[in-house]
Amino acid sequence: MWALIRKEVRGFLSSVIGYVVIAVFLLLTGLFMWGFHGNLHVLDQGYATLSTLFYVAPWVFMFLVPAVTMRSFSEEKRTGTIELLFTRPLTDLQIILAKYAASVFLVILALIPTLIYYLSIYYLGNPVGNIDHGGTWGSYLGLLFLSAGFASIGIFSSAISENQVVAFILALFLCFFCYSGLEQIASFDLFGTLDRFIQQLGIAGHYDSMSRGVIDTRDVMYFVSLSGIFVVLTKTVLQSRKWS
Repeated sequence: MWALIRKEVRGFLSSVIGYVVIAVFLLLTGLFMWGFHGNLHVLDQGYATLSTLFYVAPWVFMFLVPAVTMRSFSEEKRTGTIELLFTRPLTDLQIILAKYAASVFLVILALIPTLIYYLSIYYLGNPVGNIDHGGTWGSYLGLLFLSAGFASIGIFSSAISENQVVAFILALFLCFFCYSGLEQIASFDLFGTLDRFIQQLGIAGHYDSMSRGVIDTRDVMYFVSLSGIFVVLTKTVLQSRKWS
């Protein structure tokens, strides 16, 4: 399994897509934080905070994570190497987890350079270091869980279709629906007492909760369950090849 993870990571880093994802993520978040003047600009806010990064990053990852995962199984199906992949001495679940772990690893690589933003805000504070450390690290953890959830959705979408564009669009739709769509549905007050439950099914509320610096086990379990559900769905899709 570790050999497959290393192979997937090398595949990302030996092609342009891995570097493009990291560069685009840093460019977009950097522009919103330091380039575009307005409510999101760090210096225009008047206080030391990384809130812009943690507001913009989920929307950026909503596009970039599906771009990373869209070729996970779609490319294997298109080139006909998927059957060769399943001849390895690994279970379907191990193969899925290897591709999933490699995708999450690339997201972590994209997040590491943003620590420069943290240091910048740290020294811009008055006095130096006047920053909400708990909220900041809670937001980083929440962002990691969120991107891991997006990665599981992307892997599932890639397993459904051998067309990478279709896999990307499906993953983008599902990521948006899970992040914001369910919360929007709940805001319409159509289902009475169920509205609160529908809202809790969405990612945004749990991500915002972790961003306040309080790590609630319910939020952690939500993200673990979200990733687990889509990993199981991916396994079901791949196993369906044996039904015919």
